[in-house]
Order: sequence, then structure tokens, then C-alpha cells
Amino acid sequence: MGNVAIFKDKNAVVSTRKRELSDLSKSLMQKSTVTNRRIQVQPNGTFKRVVNGEQIGNAVRGEINVILVHMLEKVSRIFYKSKFDPNKEATLPNCWSNLGDKPEEASSDKQSTNCLTCPQNVKGSGEGGGRACRFQRRISVILEGDDSGEVYQLNIPAKSLFGKGVGNVHPFESYIKYLLANHESIDNVVTNVAFDPNADTMELVFTPVRHLTDDEYDLVKQAQMTPEAKMYTAITVAQADGVKKLPKQEAKIQRSDEPDDDEIEEPQVRPSKKATEEAPKEKKAAADIVDEWLAE
Repeated sequence: MGNVAIFKDKNAVVSTRKRELSDLSKSLMQKSTVTNRRIQVQPNGTFKRVVNGEQIGNAVRGEINVILVHMLEKVSRIFYKSKFDPNKEATLPNCWSNLGDKPEEASSDKQSTNCLTCPQNVKGSGEGGGRACRFQRRISVILEGDDSGEVYQLNIPAKSLFGKGVGNVHPFESYIKYLLANHESIDNVVTNVAFDPNADTMELVFTPVRHLTDDEYDLVKQAQMTPEAKMYTAITVAQADGVKKLPKQEAKIQRSDEPDDDEIEEPQVRPSKKATEEAPKEKKAAADIVDEWLAE
């Protein structure tokens, strides 16, 4: 874990000479390589690290600082037929789309050949008059202060994506535009991720903290070369947790494991009448924060 303080005695005198990982440790790592890491956003206003489906360390309340490593160019979509039940075994989504245009091949229950004309993308298809298929962003990040450079998946729900910012505090899509408009690289700044204290539901806001140090810049470049950097943006949260069970073919019910996003609309170009008419008809479905964490 690099220079991360993991020991109980933090005042002990240690050698300043860098020591490489021992052969024993390397041999153990080969047998227990960890590849599935994510930061879970909790409805109670906390963030927690989840590694291979298990919580690591204590949850952190309120806010964290991260460095964005990778993201897809478009907003993703995800659909569950079954309502979320924490007491039941988790399953993969019925259908999802990384770029929000068509279902991924791995989807076991594709709802359409394209997202634009999908019946789950129609208002009223979900509970409360909203859409059953939800927007989301899955980004890859490293944690400020973590010299290991380990990459985590961070899932941003729909209500934290769209809308306008105030000053330098923004929902995610607006935050990215804000940085680019100010000629800042999104992977060259430390980003504060915090729960919006003014929101009635669980919503995140994003604020630039500072530029990266030279060491952090090098760490990001190394992290961007790892397979996890791109992988975490292209797999769902369930996949990141190692879930393999396929969903049952049940009656259509909107999943509710995150705040309702009935009124969330992604800005998009309205399709031409011709394109809509030519779209194939679809069959309806049958039925300092890091320290605290890494000190554990």
C-alpha cells in the first residue's frame, strides 16, 4: 500500500530506504489477486469501499476526494425487472447499455434492439410514471492520498448526473463541462464528491479541489494503463461485485435500490420522424478520508 499508514504505532522510527515487495508477498498476491473494487454510495450519506463484494474498512460520511481515471463518452443505462430486495440474492441486470444506444451482448433479457425505441424508455413504464430504464455513470477513480494507485469503480446515479451547477459545485455532467470550459483536464484535478445537503433525496455534487501534484500525475498515468481503468466503466455494479446469477423472467417491476429518477431527463437530440418510423418494432417483455479507510 505504499506509504499508507496501516500500523497502530504511527510514531515508530522506520527506515527511509524504499523496500520492494518481498518474494513471499508476491507469491501470495498471485493466488489472491483482487480485481473487483468499487466505492459504494449509501442512502445514509456515507461512502464505503467494497472489494470483491465485501466491505473493507469503515464507511466515510459526507464526502471523499478522488481523481478521475477513466469514463465513457456517453451516459449508460440499466434496467431491472425485479424490485430490489436486500434479503434476496443479487442478480445481474436484465438489460443494460454502456453507451445508452443499444443493449450489451451480455444482457440476458434484452428489451429492445436499440434504447431510443425501447418500451422501457417510455414514461410510465416504471413506477410513479417514470421510465423503467435508468440513467447512470460508472467511472474509474483513485483515492486522494492512496499511493497504491488502486482503481475503484464509482457509480453515479441519475439524480446526480443532470442539472445546473452553482459556482464551482455541479452535478456530474455539468461538472465535466465546467472543467472543459475552463481548459482543465478532467483527470488532472482532485475532485471532491459530496452529498448535496440541500437535496431532498440522495444526490451527489462535484467540486474541483486542486491540480494534481507531479507524483499524483504519474500515479494517474500508471492507473490508466491498468485493465481495471476501462473495465470498471464497462461493467455493471453487480459485475464488479462478482455477481453471476441471471435475473428471473418476472413481470415488469421497476427496481428501486436507488432514489427515484422519474423526472430526470438526459439532454438528447430528438430523432427524425423517418428514423422513428424505420425503427424495428419490438416485442414487449413477457413478464483526510482515505487515511481513515486505509488505516483499517
